[in-house]
Amino acid sequence: MKDLLRITDLTAGDLTLLLELAAGFQDSPGSAGHLLTHRMVPMYFAKPSTRTRLSTAAAVTRLGGTPVAVGPDELQLRRGETIADTARVMGSYAAAIVIRTFADADVRELASAAPIPVVNALTDGHHPLQAVTDLLTVQEHFGHLRGHRIAYVGDGGNVARSLMEAAALTGMDIAVATPPGYEPPDEAIAFTSTEADRNGGGFVPTNEPAEAVKGASVVYTDVWLSMGDAEDDRARRRKALTPYRVDEHLLAIARDDAVFMHCLPAHRGEEVSADVIDGGRSLAFRQAANRLPATQAVLYALLTDRLKGHR
Repeated sequence: MKDLLRITDLTAGDLTLLLELAAGFQDSPGSAGHLLTHRMVPMYFAKPSTRTRLSTAAAVTRLGGTPVAVGPDELQLRRGETIADTARVMGSYAAAIVIRTFADADVRELASAAPIPVVNALTDGHHPLQAVTDLLTVQEHFGHLRGHRIAYVGDGGNVARSLMEAAALTGMDIAVATPPGYEPPDEAIAFTSTEADRNGGGFVPTNEPAEAVKGASVVYTDVWLSMGDAEDDRARRRKALTPYRVDEHLLAIARDDAVFMHCLPAHRGEEVSADVIDGGRSLAFRQAANRLPATQAVLYALLTDRLKGHR
């Protein structure tokens, strides 16, 4: 397996390995500090980034390499050079490429042409690094994944999709509550249902937040408005998603020991109330910290050819 473009590239064993590696890097951050000695990893960001940019730079550094962040205005892509040509050139200089952009097709084209590993650091359709981080955080907090239920409440976009696919691969229970018309793609629902059955977990897609949250160990949400949303669409999205806000009332339906998670950035008073995200049951900032060992694990596994993937 050369690239990580989406969670469905992974087998259940691959995901388990990534979580084991990430936990190891939590304990021993510099244990693979010579892997990227004298090597460079370009990080291409077509979207703004805080956690992804900084955690990826730190992960590359911990592996002994040099991270180089570039944007659309700094490459020849804006002047007509093709993605494939850019990939071939980067491949002659670098050990791997990390990309955060809009279209999944662009990432697939980059990976197809690049002779080195490509990691999707967020597209409109997928966010695999976040999903690995999320399960690492749950495992760290509870000690294990099986027997726990994650309830995702909100928009069924890239974060929800990668999270539900990852949870299904591990045999967790996953419930996803979205407004009508905001459900995850049919392809993601089909994969999650199949893999949950195969791995001994459960999957509940619903339009009712309370149904999803009942009995959950984790209540998770994401922003309502994403980068690139049209201005005339924002009022409509807020109206549809307001009943899906995570507040203390909704959290009380979950297990007594349930925790709250959010991939950040958060908008208090929209998708989550301030008392929840800033309260004692919130793991949001532990999640943010865990982006570093999770990204380190993904890069290490790809660069050492440890992942089988679906060949």
